[in-house]
Amino acid sequence: MTVRMHADELEVDATLVRSLLDAQFPQWSRQPLERVSAWGTDNAMFRLGSELLVRLPRRAVCVEGLQKELEWLPRLAPHLPVPVPTPVATGTPGEGYPWDWAVYRWLDGEPALDADVDYARLATDLAGFVGALQRVEVPAEPVPGSRGVPLRERDEPMRSAIARIDAQSSAGVDTAAVTAAWEAALAAPVWDGPPVWLHGDLMPMNLLIRDGALSGVVDFGTCTTGDPACEALAAWMTLTGETRGIFRDLLALDGATWARGRGWALSCAVIALPYYLGTYPGIVRVARRTIAEVLSDAG
Repeated sequence: MTVRMHADELEVDATLVRSLLDAQFPQWSRQPLERVSAWGTDNAMFRLGSELLVRLPRRAVCVEGLQKELEWLPRLAPHLPVPVPTPVATGTPGEGYPWDWAVYRWLDGEPALDADVDYARLATDLAGFVGALQRVEVPAEPVPGSRGVPLRERDEPMRSAIARIDAQSSAGVDTAAVTAAWEAALAAPVWDGPPVWLHGDLMPMNLLIRDGALSGVVDFGTCTTGDPACEALAAWMTLTGETRGIFRDLLALDGATWARGRGWALSCAVIALPYYLGTYPGIVRVARRTIAEVLSDAG
């Protein structure tokens, strides 16, 4: 059993996944099935044999992210310098499960949250990944998603999260300093250039590490097109104060983009902290670290 994180999430266990596989992909019926220890917030994940991963949305709101992955990952992958998830089969509702689901190729590597990381190398690798992704031609129609939008659109949920943190004494966050940092980010000039491709969630859980280097990027459910500052959130959510500059210099990010990126990192952390406090220690740890990194960084 896993801790319930969302009021509307569906319980997904190995028995259900096995039933879906037996009904729709009997060629994999004899493959071992094991829940992935790094349980996702949006998707239930099970390793299937040694080469495959089964990924099932846990909430109705997460189905769009899966659909985006199935549509865009095969198109984006050839342009990227590290492996990303490769869909190999799409499942349909059945056995009591109401939504589409998918089988992917397994990617080796350890999430950066728990890995032994060479952060200078990771800063270089991440800049290479972001640069390659942003060079991919964007589609004529906008890709749905909430990342890459003007920061002002996140002001209401951000203020609400700050109020929730104030009400939770165990959160232990200087909300006055957070509010000041957020208002400074809002004051940065808005993006007026063309939209670029974004992963949208380059936090440590979504970066795979082997031998200290970036070996893969996963979870493209938030991918979209928009303000490139959103990708800069990795500088505070994943990198260190000593290596942020490497990332910034390689991508040639101007002051306004950097300031908005700091706002993206802060808002992602602050909104996540009260929501997952008590249910997902890994995200809480990343959120606390990010807030500390932002508040200690003069920019």
